[in-house]
Amino acid sequence: MAVSTGLSGQDLALDRTAAIRWAPRRAVHVLLAGAVVAVVLLAVQATGEDLATAAFVVRDSAGLMGLAGAAVCGGQYAWTLPFAWLSFSFFAPPPTSVPRQVASWMMLPPDTAAGTWTALALAIAGTTAYAVAGPRR
Repeated sequence: MAVSTGLSGQDLALDRTAAIRWAPRRAVHVLLAGAVVAVVLLAVQATGEDLATAAFVVRDSAGLMGLAGAAVCGGQYAWTLPFAWLSFSFFAPPPTSVPRQVASWMMLPPDTAAGTWTALALAIAGTTAYAVAGPRR
């Protein structure tokens, strides 16, 4: 969530006059942010207690990275979608059906298909949306 607010562009003219297209740069920004978060969490985990499995950290980092693609709504609001979905996951009813598993994908074990596919779909959709559309001005 902290990284997502930095995904908004500062200068519209710079976006329009760049010699290199911005779509690949934006995709790299989102992917790098997700990778940094995952590496930091895994490094903290390596120093002490086993808080979560590596698969859990990577899956949730990827899904949240895709949700950070909400920067297309504006950088100042980019944190709201990851925060709202995380908050909902804490209070969601038990995931007994597939729709409920999709809704609470962040809390499911890493070997759950619905959680993994939801995180992957969010990662692809969010990164693509941000790379193509860019941040809202």
